[in-house]
This record gives sequence, structure tokens and C-alpha cells, in this order.
Amino acid sequence: MNGTPRPAFYARRPRRALIAAGTVALTAAATFLTTAPAAQAAPPTPISAATARTYLSELTVKAEGSSDGYSRDLFPHWITQSGACNTREVVLKRDGTNVVTDSNCAATSGSWYSPYDGATWTASGDVDIDHVVPLSEAWKSGANSWTTTKRQGFANDLTRPQLIAVTDNVNQSKGDQDPASWMPSRTAYTCTYLRMWVQVKHYYALTVDSAEKSAIQSGLSGC
Repeated sequence: MNGTPRPAFYARRPRRALIAAGTVALTAAATFLTTAPAAQAAPPTPISAATARTYLSELTVKAEGSSDGYSRDLFPHWITQSGACNTREVVLKRDGTNVVTDSNCAATSGSWYSPYDGATWTASGDVDIDHVVPLSEAWKSGANSWTTTKRQGFANDLTRPQLIAVTDNVNQSKGDQDPASWMPSRTAYTCTYLRMWVQVKHYYALTVDSAEKSAIQSGLSGC
């Protein structure tokens, strides 16, 4: 997630569904589909549940810090990755199916399955790139002491499972919450999400608060 939730004027516009004679008409605009594509790209495969449990035990437990001084601008994104493509565009291409881009690397068609809620979209504007460990959460967990260069690397990390294309209003509802207060509604993704979260926090030596650790331990126990 990109830090704190967007203001109210960014609220999701209503989902579009064209229904005629009981038949749902799919359009080239943002269209909600009910099934996942047969083949779907994804972020880097996270660590196993067993490794996640080990990594979690190694994280420093500390009360969450203050958001004083936090700004998204302190985590520069989206940066250019190659040619005309920035990080968002790279993730859209990676996580989508049959994605076509123009000369500026903007996605002009394709479909994106959101593993958080099980929705599929056919317009890139209906998709956000979530920071699995939100920028604000990272700030309160130790990133406030990082250099801007390190924060930029964190905000654009394509190597760890830190970035994922998801339904935009789901990303906005998550805000900067940790697993103690927010989890994907699609429970089939619980284990994957927690493995991703722990791997990122461990790699960057970020702290966890006690409620966050308890929620992760509980979730991982079923993996």
C-alpha cells in the first residue's frame, strides 16, 4: 500500500455492469469478472510457512513508532526501471494476463486478477499496486531512520514479494494497517499474504508490535 488511505474524494467509482436479457456484457472498460484466469503471473514466490515462522521469531518486538515526519515523498516511487517503464508499469505487466502496452509503457489492454478479493479487472485504472508492507507502516517500524535511497529501494522492490497488483478500493481500504487489523478478504490468500509480509519485514529488519506478531502467528499456524 502506498502509505495512508486516500482522501474521500478518491473513493471508488461504482463498478460497471451492463446487463441485457439476463446476459452480462463484457466491455473494454473496467469490467468485473468472477473467475481467475487460467494462468496468472504473480509477485516473487514468498518464503515457506515454516521459514516465515522462523523469521517471525527473529523479528524485534517493539511498540509501533510515531508517524511524525512521515511523507510518501520520503519513499520515492514509481521510479524508472527500464526504458520508458516505471515500477508500477512493470508490476502491471508482470501480474496481468495478455497485457499490451503502448510506446510509453502504459497498459492499453489486458486483465488483472486481484488475489486479495478474487476480482478481475480489464482496465489498468481499476488496479493499484499495493505495498504489502505499507510505506507508513515501514516508517513506524524503523524506516524513519533509513536513508532516502534505502526507502526508495523499499518502495520499488521487485525482488521481494513487496509489490502486487490488486483492486484499487481494496488497496485503499487497507491503508497502512498491519495483519492485526487488516487481512485480505479472500481467505485462500491468508498464508501467502503473511509469508510475504514476514519476508519483507525480515529482509529490511523492520520491527513488529505485539498485536501484529500475535495475528501473524495465529494466521501462520494454519499454513
